[in-house]
Amino acid sequence: MKDSIGFIGLGNMGEHMACRLLNADYKLRVFDIREEAIATLVNRGAIAATSPAAVASEVKTVILSLPTPEIVKEVALGSKGVIAGTKVKTLVDLSTIGPQTAQEISIGLAAEGIDLVDSPVSGGVAGAQSGTLAVMVSCPDQQFSELRKMLSSIGNVFHVGTAPGHGQIMKLANNLLSAAALAISSEAMVMGVKAGLNPHIMLEVINAGSGRNTATHDKFPNAILPRSFDRGFANGLMHKDVELYLKEAEALEVPTEVACAVEQLWQTACSEIGPEADFTTIVQCVEIRAGVEVK
Repeated sequence: MKDSIGFIGLGNMGEHMACRLLNADYKLRVFDIREEAIATLVNRGAIAATSPAAVASEVKTVILSLPTPEIVKEVALGSKGVIAGTKVKTLVDLSTIGPQTAQEISIGLAAEGIDLVDSPVSGGVAGAQSGTLAVMVSCPDQQFSELRKMLSSIGNVFHVGTAPGHGQIMKLANNLLSAAALAISSEAMVMGVKAGLNPHIMLEVINAGSGRNTATHDKFPNAILPRSFDRGFANGLMHKDVELYLKEAEALEVPTEVACAVEQLWQTACSEIGPEADFTTIVQCVEIRAGVEVK
């Protein structure tokens, strides 16, 4: 049995990543606000904890997988957060929170002698299940060497930088491209279907040509055409990620014309379809206005 580590946040992504670590023979102390999520991991061999602070009082390394910057900040720095733990030395954050929040949390933790490793992931629920996520690690070289083997249990590990926030920049750039691909593919597919093209043939052509992207390769054939809308990532979370990108790009004085258009369509999806709906439902915003369905 390998070292004992903590894992906080057992949602769509976190549950599968925690299971990957258990399968790799790591001992886990786990916490989530949902008792049923904790029970699932306990049944797999993990040990339950009563709070983030309790997790951080039992292990030297704690991993977070949480949905929003506000939640990550509270879990990391709150009165019952990781910072209140008595044993923790390293907090590895797999969440998407933006560089400014990462830097703020890093400063807060450093005051108590705790290192933040900024390490967001990409690849969706399928990637979390299969252990093929892109893991974007930002930390000093020595720390990366120490964590690489453990993080390899959940995906393909990349050392993208050395300071808190570098991982976030990489993740925001990646997610903007993903969001844009799904948004523009939705418009293109709806246009073709309304004109009378077969969507299955459209995808075959696009995926054999220069228009191929993550949406046409995965999301349309596996979630949109069958109308299952079940890729495991919410409209609200994608909208949050695009907003974080815009905030950072504007601070860096980088043009954002296309990104702003992508953000507007995701805002429409949140308003009309719902922030909790799967992000593949963004196609419905285009379908409703065009009067056709891509299926």
